[in-house]
Amino acid sequence: MGKAKQGDTVAIHYTGRLEDGTVFDTSRDRDPLELTLGSGQVIPGFEKAVEGMAEGDTKTEKIPSEEAYGPRRDDMVLSLPKEQLPEHLDPAVGQQLQMQSQEGQVFEVTVVGLDEEKIEIDANHPLAGKDLTFDLELVKVGE
Repeated sequence: MGKAKQGDTVAIHYTGRLEDGTVFDTSRDRDPLELTLGSGQVIPGFEKAVEGMAEGDTKTEKIPSEEAYGPRRDDMVLSLPKEQLPEHLDPAVGQQLQMQSQEGQVFEVTVVGLDEEKIEIDANHPLAGKDLTFDLELVKVGE
């Protein structure tokens, strides 16, 4: 039974936690995550943690923010005139919205501020700037 390496397709169960122990995602209540190592489907630190594991191996890996969703960036918090919003939209602080870049890429933002004339949105990934801990169990290694 080989160890997982770049180019291998793996199936892995995981539970992701924040530093305070809060679980932000888990595969335990569904099928394991399948991915090809080296394809960039998941954060870099997750791929590095899986490399070298063999079927049946388990481990806990702490992934610094630089190898997860990167640092939180203040330049990703934007203020826009409310008139640029679709008419039917009634935003609220904390609400998640989808936006589209000029290149057509869809991404999520969070409303962080509002007043009569403008809306303030945060385009940082919700986990940006956070160190993450993953409990990993490698279920299957294929090529």
